[in-house]
Amino acid sequence: MKNKSNFSFKKDKPFNELPALPPKITIETNAILKKVIDASRALSELNGAITNLPNPALFIDTVNLQEAQASSA
Repeated sequence: MKNKSNFSFKKDKPFNELPALPPKITIETNAILKKVIDASRALSELNGAITNLPNPALFIDTVNLQEAQASSA
């Protein structure tokens, strides 16, 4: 039994609906780089604050649990 579909495969014809790679957009804009710097600074501050806790794993586990609950909702 032959498998019939609406699409025919032609190895010499590319699928023209696909976008060209790499995409023709600029990802590293000044606005994005500023956000990356802000995020890096905030993560550094958080890392410093966590190291002062008596049990840093407790905080990290709580954040992971909250993220898991939020993503499954």
